[in-house]
Amino acid sequence: QAQLVESGGGLVQAGGSLRLSCLASRGSVGSYHMAWFRQAPGKEREMVASISWSGRKENYADSVKGRFSISRDYSRNTVDLQMYDLRSEDTGLYYCAARETTTPEGEYDYWGQGTQVTVSS
Repeated sequence: QAQLVESGGGLVQAGGSLRLSCLASRGSVGSYHMAWFRQAPGKEREMVASISWSGRKENYADSVKGRFSISRDYSRNTVDLQMYDLRSEDTGLYYCAARETTTPEGEYDYWGQGTQVTVSS
């Protein structure tokens, strides 16, 4: 059972960059499909980016394509989300999630506690 811990959030000006990390303190990030979600105040949680277990498939929300990049770091056992050209609408609580390879696509089994990203305009 994975345990996920996010870090890297903070306050940044519009146009700036942040790099979020999700550490698997239990389990290996190489064993799961991984994703980053976010939830803005008053809005539903949405998936921002995902990466398959094999690393061969990545998906991004239309709103972040070309600005965000998801990657695995096997040496650190993390899944990172590099965010460029941040906008005020990127503000939210960012969650890391892991899905067992046997779990249906779209459902995630393990979640972190979240890290806050605030973009000031």
